[in-house]
Amino acid sequence: MAMNVTQKLIQSHLVSGRMTPGEEIGLRIDQTLTQDATGTMVMLELEAMGLDRARTEASAQYVDHNLIQVDSKNPDDHLFLQSAARKFGLYYSRPGNGVSHPVHMQRLAKPGKTLLGSDSHTCANGCMGMLAMGAGGIDVAMAIAGEPFYVKMPHVWGVRLTGELNDWVSAKDVILELLRRYDVKGGVGKIIEYYGPGVDTLSAMDRHVIANMGAELGATATVFPSDREIKRFLKQQGRKEDWIELQADREANYDLHEEIDLSKVEPLIAKPSSPGNVVPVSEVAGTPIYQSYIGSSANPGYHDFAVAAEIVKDRKVAEGISFDINPTSRQLLTDLVKESHIASLLEAGARLHQAGCNGCIGMGQAPATGRNSLRTTPRNFPGRSGTKEDSVFLCGPETAAASALTGVITDPRTLDMAYPKIKEPDQATIDTNLLEKPLPPEEARKIELYKGPNIASIPEMDELPDRLELPVLLKMGDNISTDEILAGGARVLPYRSNLPEISKFTFEIIDNTYYKRAQQSTLQGGHAVLGGYNYGQGSSREHAALAPRYLGLRVALVKDFARIHWQNLINFGILPLTFKNAEDYDKLVQGDILELSNVRTAIRQGRDLFIHVKGKDEQIPVQHTLSERQIDIILAGGLINWVKARKKRAS
Repeated sequence: MAMNVTQKLIQSHLVSGRMTPGEEIGLRIDQTLTQDATGTMVMLELEAMGLDRARTEASAQYVDHNLIQVDSKNPDDHLFLQSAARKFGLYYSRPGNGVSHPVHMQRLAKPGKTLLGSDSHTCANGCMGMLAMGAGGIDVAMAIAGEPFYVKMPHVWGVRLTGELNDWVSAKDVILELLRRYDVKGGVGKIIEYYGPGVDTLSAMDRHVIANMGAELGATATVFPSDREIKRFLKQQGRKEDWIELQADREANYDLHEEIDLSKVEPLIAKPSSPGNVVPVSEVAGTPIYQSYIGSSANPGYHDFAVAAEIVKDRKVAEGISFDINPTSRQLLTDLVKESHIASLLEAGARLHQAGCNGCIGMGQAPATGRNSLRTTPRNFPGRSGTKEDSVFLCGPETAAASALTGVITDPRTLDMAYPKIKEPDQATIDTNLLEKPLPPEEARKIELYKGPNIASIPEMDELPDRLELPVLLKMGDNISTDEILAGGARVLPYRSNLPEISKFTFEIIDNTYYKRAQQSTLQGGHAVLGGYNYGQGSSREHAALAPRYLGLRVALVKDFARIHWQNLINFGILPLTFKNAEDYDKLVQGDILELSNVRTAIRQGRDLFIHVKGKDEQIPVQHTLSERQIDIILAGGLINWVKARKKRAS
């Protein structure tokens, strides 16, 4: 039977289930990726599991988010992560080496392999002909321990590319075009596979840009073929022996279809405060800006920085503009320095930051209050930049550079200059000084974990009770992101290994009284929250499930969930329910008390449950979509309890 690339990747790694959309499947995981904002919890989970050594072909721990060292918390955690990587047999990418996704692509990604990462943008490495997916940290911990990753078999959405991008239009505009058409829910339950003659015109890093922001569509993964361009890229990286060809069969089919003529794509921009709020740049041209920011995993390539450098070369950025340059890897920074592109940027008035995530996750470069920030980052959720009431626009590097020169949002096609022609180095500068290889097993066994004073163990969680009486502490609308559930940024992320402390920031962007009210509800048996469509979109951070669970959240009742957050809720024993009738959402208000009886039996016997609203003559039909395995996890009170019980039965 003719197969597309996605089907070939899944079939070659399938350990349970059938490739039928909607059915739970188990996949063998070859590689894992963790970053420091989520990795500390993963390493604590590996310790709790008693792991001796990673069971994957390659696992890497990156330090790219928490680089600001205002006190000892971050550097202490870096030492903990380094000791854990050495103990468990992982690669360790030190602070300053760069953002996990492009560094992994440069040094470890291999066509034909599976990659699971505790970062939602892990899907970026689908550009390499991999099945690369984001997941919650504990799912990644299980994969490191050699367990399959379970996910519902997605539909495969084929996007046929034709034509070639015009000057002043970038790969970022391609993914923004798909977001313009389908918004942030368009990819839910789908793997996006790009094919067609237009793919041949895109570089490996162009494909990275497009695959990266598949996460913003809610897609499970994005897949590109492994072709001559990937062979060229691996040769450039000194890894030509890692290349294999992986293409869709000639007669391959797709569950869903879309087509983009690259020659018709124009410069696009996502207005505040959603990656799906996309319009042509020309529509908002002239809007004043305070900041223009180039970098992040969504525009990490040599061309992205070099083209910006050539646009501003021998010119000056507009007065009052903060022109922020965030290199994405140490290797890239070295190559840009060698070709004098960094000099061009600095001479134009740019500010150069260290290689890392930085302002993308709110770790520095926060915009001023009431001012517009133009960024090449993947997300512009409210408050993500570090400024509570921010106004962030997303665009490609050409638009960002042009706007830095004028001080207003500018369609780059209107600049009085020819489009710069960029030639990448034939051979990249291979720099592995800050990438530590796994220790041999005999040395790894001697390593003791270093734990600074900010690291706190994960508290035990109780089983799901058979009867629940839960006040609704929050009622929220559509597209609530994990940034809004638990913010990132320099105030919050240093506490990612200290659950009692980080929980104090839970839901503060939505309601800063939640923490105190939740503490009270915990003493009374817990609480529930209500949400609309696409609840939990965005980051994979499991703290957005773990912190509310610590504060007593037992049920999340919404219209529907984003995939990774839904799985994280299950992993920490929070019952994820959806309205059977979406209009019933309007019948409930914050403060209502929800009653569920005979919960454990009801969940096992079927997908439908009824919630009684205390003090009202109201019965709300709800449902779950849990597999039998997930039901066992929920009833046990979460994945950690489930693993412990399984080990106890086996001993």
